[in-house]
Amino acid sequence: MSRALNRRVFLASSAAAVASGVALPATSAQASQAQTAPAGQAASAGTRTTEQPSAIDPRDIRVDVRQAALDDPSEATLAEAVVLMRRGKLSATDLVQAYLERIERYDATYQAYAEVTGDAALAAARRADRGEGPGGVLSGIPLCIKDNYFTNGVPTRCNSYIFEDFVPDEDAAAVARLTAAGGIVLGKGQMGPLATTRATKPNGTVTTVNAWTPDDPAVDPGGSSTGPACAVAARLASSSIGTQTGGSIVLPSNQQNLTGLKPTMGRVSVHGVIPLSFTRDHSGPLARDAMDAAIMLQVMAGPDARDPRTLGLPDVPDLVRAATPVVSRGGAVRMRRATRIGVPTDFLSSQKKLRGAFLDTLDATPGVTLVNVTYPTDWALLTGTFNAARLAERTEPFRHWLRTDPTKFGVSLLSWLQGLMLSGDEWITGQRAKNHLLREVLDGTFGDDGCDVLLQTGPVPFDILGLPEIGFPIGFDDDGVPVGAILGGQPYEEDRLLEVAAAYQSLTDWHTRRPSDPAMAARLRSATVRPRVTAEEAAAASA
Repeated sequence: MSRALNRRVFLASSAAAVASGVALPATSAQASQAQTAPAGQAASAGTRTTEQPSAIDPRDIRVDVRQAALDDPSEATLAEAVVLMRRGKLSATDLVQAYLERIERYDATYQAYAEVTGDAALAAARRADRGEGPGGVLSGIPLCIKDNYFTNGVPTRCNSYIFEDFVPDEDAAAVARLTAAGGIVLGKGQMGPLATTRATKPNGTVTTVNAWTPDDPAVDPGGSSTGPACAVAARLASSSIGTQTGGSIVLPSNQQNLTGLKPTMGRVSVHGVIPLSFTRDHSGPLARDAMDAAIMLQVMAGPDARDPRTLGLPDVPDLVRAATPVVSRGGAVRMRRATRIGVPTDFLSSQKKLRGAFLDTLDATPGVTLVNVTYPTDWALLTGTFNAARLAERTEPFRHWLRTDPTKFGVSLLSWLQGLMLSGDEWITGQRAKNHLLREVLDGTFGDDGCDVLLQTGPVPFDILGLPEIGFPIGFDDDGVPVGAILGGQPYEEDRLLEVAAAYQSLTDWHTRRPSDPAMAARLRSATVRPRVTAEEAAAASA
């Protein structure tokens, strides 16, 4: 499909989502006040209208298996595990057991998991080894699921007092696609309360740490998907899925040396995901590298009748092919397609050395053209002040609890109260500002003389607009904390983002680095040294 047609489809889809509630999934049946999802998220029990996941032939996954993956199953990337299983050199049972052993040994420090489903995961692994599972490219692959995704028969608490007793009777659409492709749920990843801040208890006490600094909980692990991110970075899962409303896929990936892919709005159904903002909630993978992210998204993406935003969109491209680097017989790497990469004027304003080296690597890659990009004069206004319009959207599905028991919101209450104070005309003004920003990005930055993809200094603009973006590692700061880049793309062009990330990762080894395991002393101190986020801090950092 042509880029011009992609844009027309995207603009029409965006307008429909803003104009009315038509774009929301069907309302769930009320079970009880304590066990009810906000309106617009779940269909009735037994409804299964999600189409089968995109088929991937495991033989199309071509990666060189590293010695580290042969020595330790938990070190294998998702793609390496698929190759090893195909060759009969790794069993699903051994892989799941390796992760469960690490969870048992280290998760008291990491606190990446809110719930571990070890017995069920081992049973599923044994079925996969006997050839009795659903099959598919993810057969036997252990996954961590963010705790705002419905999981059938497994608590989905969204780290909130509101959902403390909630056990769904169905899987979220994305989870159903992953398990239909053979994926095994290891457990539910810890998250920020109602997906607003870094992972804490509902009262604000920090839980999940950055996997690279497990003995210092004060180090930012990035966004609300920190449990799923930490699980992958700390080798407690092969891959994971998170949600992004204000950066909670790409930021944890940047902070923990992962590759996180936030797709275009509508690429992945959010049916069965507890909402935060219906015009900005996205579902996507947090993975070890571009190939793993591609495999995960290829399975997750596609139409779902329960989420109309997913319908009538361009076909999902071949993401696995996009994430396969193009290498000549002599070993030279080049871009799959000639790609103009936009570099904004402030890109080198921080992390100048690392970002400069990153640009040098890109610039030396055949097929890449770096293009200087100047922001529109009203960029700060459109991406800052009007960004507050999102707060009204989070209030709407939670009005019942705001009226009856606001204490259930815990440390995240202030951002909900802020949304309650916004008037309808302010929300409409915000949507008009969003439309204006979208036109400036599509017709200006991505115009005929612009770029194909855009480097960013933060995720917010592309969150507001629903455009795709990918975060991936480019090095480490002086304290040994990972540093990443964020690359934004045009509507439905996740493949172009993967092409750039895959080419860069074939030339560097940042994404293969593994953090050291926690020391025993850190594990013993883990219950007593956790800082606490205040309500004011939670509101300031809220997604």
